Amino acid sequence: MSEFDYIIIGAGSAGCVLANRLSKDPNNRVLLLEAGPMDHKLMIHIPAGVYHAYKDPSINWNYLTEQEPDCDQRQIDLPRGKVIGGSSSINSMVYMRGHPMDYDRWATQFNLPEWRWDNCLPYFKRCETSDRGENPWRGGDGPLGVTQGSLQNPLFDALLEAGTQSGQGVSDDLNGFKPEGIARLDSTTRNGRRSSAAVAHLKPNLSRRNLTLKTGAFSQHIIIENSRACGVVYKKNGVTKTARAAKEVIVSCGAIKTPQLLMLSGIGPADHLKEMGQSVSLNLPGVGQNLMDHMCIQTAFFSKKPVTLHNLTNPLKKLSVGIEWLFSRSGIGISNIWEMGGLVYGNNSAVHPNLQYHFSPVYSEWDGRRIRLQQGYVLQCDQLRPQSRGEIKLRSLSPDDRPAAHFNYLKHPDDLKEMVEGMRMMEDLLNQPAFDAFRGERIEPYPGLQSDQELANWVRANVSTDYHPSGTCRMGSDSRCVVDSELRVHGIERLRVVDASIMPDIVSGNLNAPTQMIAERAADFILGQKQLAPQSAPYHFLANH
Repeated sequence: MSEFDYIIIGAGSAGCVLANRLSKDPNNRVLLLEAGPMDHKLMIHIPAGVYHAYKDPSINWNYLTEQEPDCDQRQIDLPRGKVIGGSSSINSMVYMRGHPMDYDRWATQFNLPEWRWDNCLPYFKRCETSDRGENPWRGGDGPLGVTQGSLQNPLFDALLEAGTQSGQGVSDDLNGFKPEGIARLDSTTRNGRRSSAAVAHLKPNLSRRNLTLKTGAFSQHIIIENSRACGVVYKKNGVTKTARAAKEVIVSCGAIKTPQLLMLSGIGPADHLKEMGQSVSLNLPGVGQNLMDHMCIQTAFFSKKPVTLHNLTNPLKKLSVGIEWLFSRSGIGISNIWEMGGLVYGNNSAVHPNLQYHFSPVYSEWDGRRIRLQQGYVLQCDQLRPQSRGEIKLRSLSPDDRPAAHFNYLKHPDDLKEMVEGMRMMEDLLNQPAFDAFRGERIEPYPGLQSDQELANWVRANVSTDYHPSGTCRMGSDSRCVVDSELRVHGIERLRVVDASIMPDIVSGNLNAPTQMIAERAADFILGQKQLAPQSAPYHFLANH
């Protein structure tokens, strides 16, 4: 079959949700195109195998940023999943929705009243089965498994105690009533396995006769006829093929590849397209603009006590962990390692927490694709609402070329200031009495660095990304927006974008959960179904913190 009702490009976090929802009606013929392979590799599914999956070039696009002027001209790693499930199959599985005020800011600042928090909450809940059970904040019967971290480690206990000692606070559920403080994090796992978007939404429904998945299918461009999306040209096994869409084409390739595919289809900034020799189907200046990400910096200490997970690289230990996971879905193998973290304030002007922690009870270093573990612990800090903005551009007219990703990290001076504040907050947390029994020599930053200027220089030389690119096909109604509030591309009929690229402003947390929520809502828009009734759940707000 070469004609379908709906063609979804990209079987990532959004595409898998859409494939499930759109194919529930047996009358809808749905085609899902994915450039990567099936998720057959075992390390995808063992939570503790996360870094083997993350570094596997067969399931990762392995992008790099362009040279970043304010980061010592470095090119920064930008992994993206190239496998069914997309980045949800290779990420660290942290489930974080963002703060309710993020979505209310979309509603007010960007004139998107349909996207306020109360409208989004029922879709987060519809998507999720939380091991906490259903409550005003949580879903109890959705496809996506969400599990609170349960690994026992004295360093985790110390972090919670340090949250209280430092005044940074603690929380029972960062996705619940109190979205601030130090807490056990949730992960997208179920029964000891990774609950990727593919595992949760797609694979249980591949037996549907009206759902066709093509892996190894690399989309070349969207077919545009008379300002209408009519299909997709893609390559599979070196052969160019065409699929036609009777109803809609939906692009769900993520914030890096979605704008690239639109521009290769003649949709984007006319001047740039002409400069590249691409014919212009529609001058849409916002395509590729508004690129945002969460910058990440870390601090680490050696541990005086052997309570860390440094022995996981021992062959016998790895074997025992693997056997325990295979036969009982238990032990360290079910942990994503980053089970603790927090949402905190880095300064008094932040309206809600502007920094996010991820904590690991082991210090790791990369040696090529091999990981070396040491007896230490690591605290990472993300800046949640950066003011710097970048852009995605074409490098050439070949779909095989990676797009040029100019993030402009730290371009705005307030971003550097907040990252230095984040270093100070981490230092304050890890120097609390709760860590006295464990704290050895500081590994990074170097122990001698103390002044703000020294820390600023360290940040420029070492800041990386937490792999949350977003915003490059912004939702809204002004001239710089790409899609409307129902994710329809302005100026092209029967074409939508559904992924993290539509975010008008980045949310204050990991992006996998919000992306699946966006896709859940988009499915109802596409099918013409009434949106779920808004739900209100109270949340703690620390005024004048």
